[in-house]
Amino acid sequence: MIYDVSYWTRVGKRILYVIFILLGLLIGLKLSIFYMPFLVAFIISLMIEPAIKYIMKKTHLTRRTSSIIIFAIVSIIILGSLTWLIITLFSESSSLLQGLNDYFEKAHQIFDNFMTSFDFDKIHLSDEILNVIQNSTGEILNTVSNWIRNSLTGLIDVVTSLPSIAICIGITVIALYFICVDKIYILDQIEHHLPKLWVKKIGSHLRDLIKTLGGYLKAEATLILVSFIISLVGLYLLRIIGFNVQYPLLMALFIGFVDALPILGSGTVMIPWAILCGINGDLKLGIAIIVLLIIMSVVRQILEPKLVSKNIGVHPIFTLIAMYTGFKFIGVFGLLIGPIVLIIVKNIFASLIDRGVFKTIFDKK
Repeated sequence: MIYDVSYWTRVGKRILYVIFILLGLLIGLKLSIFYMPFLVAFIISLMIEPAIKYIMKKTHLTRRTSSIIIFAIVSIIILGSLTWLIITLFSESSSLLQGLNDYFEKAHQIFDNFMTSFDFDKIHLSDEILNVIQNSTGEILNTVSNWIRNSLTGLIDVVTSLPSIAICIGITVIALYFICVDKIYILDQIEHHLPKLWVKKIGSHLRDLIKTLGGYLKAEATLILVSFIISLVGLYLLRIIGFNVQYPLLMALFIGFVDALPILGSGTVMIPWAILCGINGDLKLGIAIIVLLIIMSVVRQILEPKLVSKNIGVHPIFTLIAMYTGFKFIGVFGLLIGPIVLIIVKNIFASLIDRGVFKTIFDKK
């Protein structure tokens, strides 16, 4: 049997290319987590760059002066928001953690009342199946209770670890200052120390990533922030009016997190919440939550066409696979990270995917 050495050498090189790129991506993700304050500072710098350029254009000030003005404004907003956020999160999380058992006992009681009042003879269920349903419901409630308790305990531990938080915030703010003020110098230094071929290829990929992923994330972040602010203001207004909204910040954060997940949306949280309020006898609160959801949806539909100029080109089934894979690897936040990694991989291997992955690797042409 005669083997085509040149063909298999070419195939081997292509496979190694894919492996090295994926390993580089994995190392890059690990480094991003390790150097999170610098990554956050870089993302914020990208978001406020248009404001810096606007100040430079309108006032004819230098980049350094314009950057310092915008940096000061952004720093005051961020530090003030974080202070309020930490205090309120600690208060609401501690309160919810103390009353968690009462809430789940009430949920169990509602289910027991439903099981008692419902006529199961009409659907001909045996006693064994009814016992399985009751036991399963109890186990589900206990699992959810433990998960929420562990999440709240972890959140309180993070909030109360003030020295670590202060160090991370301090490094982020300082890094943001240098990135904004000395952006040109930093880019020149990176270009000076890297080979020209690397600069050309990395620059090309970075421009594509910023155009696709960066633009998409910026648009989604804006939409999520709008949903979070509307839900937070709406829930606090309902609380001021007299509705029984006990944890507005935690609920607004949860709604914002779910709204950030592809395929899912704020309705995934707010519709079940409204139904539970109705079942629990607080029909007015249930209607108010639905009205708030409608307002959020209308605002999102108005803003989304203006912010998201085009589709990222990833089918929902692949997004769902990426969410599940991320969840299996790193937990709940993997639901958010998985689709982002998918977009990065798609961008890096765009030409390979367009031609067909296996066709490109094993094609003899």
